[in-house]
Amino acid sequence: MQQLRPLDATKQLAVEIDHVFICCDPGGPEADSLLGIGLVEGSGSVHPGQGTTNRRFFFHGGFLELLWVHDAEEARSPLTAPTKLWDRWATRKQGNCPFGIAFRPAGETVTDPPFTSWAYRPNYLPPDKPILFAQHTTLQEPELFYLAWAYPQRSAVTQPKSHPNGLAQLLSVSVGLPAHTPRSASSTSAQAAGVLRFHTADRYELRLLFSGKVPVVFDLSPSLPLVLTAAPNAA
Repeated sequence: MQQLRPLDATKQLAVEIDHVFICCDPGGPEADSLLGIGLVEGSGSVHPGQGTTNRRFFFHGGFLELLWVHDAEEARSPLTAPTKLWDRWATRKQGNCPFGIAFRPAGETVTDPPFTSWAYRPNYLPPDKPILFAQHTTLQEPELFYLAWAYPQRSAVTQPKSHPNGLAQLLSVSVGLPAHTPRSASSTSAQAAGVLRFHTADRYELRLLFSGKVPVVFDLSPSLPLVLTAAPNAA
């Protein structure tokens, strides 16, 4: 398995990972595999007008979201359809990528996202807090979006971030794509900016690297296309 490394802090990145999502079955039964390895579940949320619901697991530095569609009509509405959330969720078992990667400002200074974008204004957010979706991403690569109004301290302090298995700070994210999968200019730009990695895999795969007191690897396939790794010397 390719060794994961933390993102290069010397680049002083203006943008960082806020959270990642994986499309899952209704009700998020795949969360059982996360509970089974010693993660503590936080609160979930419903997205009115978007037709999606989630279950979430929080860490220092970001969170993992299991996302499903509970209302197909809302998810396919003229407002939400351009996000391709319905298409991505509905075809997740038919060869398309089930992932989404959300970015945020790395500090209090808000910069532009590391890709060209368009503004999505869902009903559940104030009009002045759009979600900036990357332009021209395909269903064969992860969805990319930017929350310009989110900051590192935004994660609710009441959410559990300490886990018995020792996974602590989320350090980096790498997306595994099958060989020869084409990537959009947005994905290429995010990689060039140093905020996201890609690697070649036999199937879609998400690898999350954490700090931790002891080295551990949790490969959750086939329940989830997810590998969680803790590296004590990572920083």
